[in-house]
Amino acid sequence: MAPEPIDLHHLGRERIIASYLLDTDDGPAIFDCGPSTTIEALNRGLADRGLALTDVRHLLLSHIHLDHAGAAGVLVREHPGLQVHVSPIGAPHLVDPSRLEKSARRLYGDSFDSLWGELAPVPEENVHVVEESVLGLDCFPTPGHASHHVCFLDPDGTLYAGDACGVRVLPGRFVMPPTPPPEVDVEAWEESLDEIERRASTSSTGPSRSRAARPRRSSSSTRTRSSRTRVRTRRPTTSRCRSGSRTAASSAGPRSGRRACQPTPSTSRSGA
Repeated sequence: MAPEPIDLHHLGRERIIASYLLDTDDGPAIFDCGPSTTIEALNRGLADRGLALTDVRHLLLSHIHLDHAGAAGVLVREHPGLQVHVSPIGAPHLVDPSRLEKSARRLYGDSFDSLWGELAPVPEENVHVVEESVLGLDCFPTPGHASHHVCFLDPDGTLYAGDACGVRVLPGRFVMPPTPPPEVDVEAWEESLDEIERRASTSSTGPSRSRAARPRRSSSSTRTRSSRTRVRTRRPTTSRCRSGSRTAASSAGPRSGRRACQPTPSTSRSGA
């Protein structure tokens, strides 16, 4: 059975930011933890599943934008055994988040604390740079939304996509790629979607019922084409594309959406 998202009720609202709890070769893991302002909701979600934060061994991060990873340092402070897995570009900014916080505070101003809360450093010994395999999941770079973005592919064919596959908030059907300035790279994003489709085509789980909508440099519209992967974003809706959150604003700037993967209505479950 597909894992259900933990709705983090960002700012008290449903279907804004969510996390996923998954089983790995080394015990329970969280995919994309959300910001510090949603830690209480995360703990409630874990409790609903019979777990405490201290039962979770690993935190997998698609990227370090605050809506996906802002709580990482606080979580490790509360649970020093938590091991954090992140891209090589993102790792130094977890250990020393001062530049990330300075940039975000310049963007969000007085709203920073109410939106994201504390941005604490993660001890270097808790930070693990991802390689091709992480805890039994394939891991691969998916730049475009952010240069340091990675995805995790479960052997069952589920892709934990972060923001690589865009956003769709149910009951809406429109899918948009989140394009935070200044990092968005459309050409790299196209290549990332090609790689997702390539991996999907070699998956042993068979064809999927999802569609990938692609950002185009030459047009404000998106082009859809079939994809064979079952993608999970982090939003608690109904898509097989699961990313970290489904907020309208990214930690790097205004977010137009969160998923460029267009699932069919029967499989849609949409979520830094």
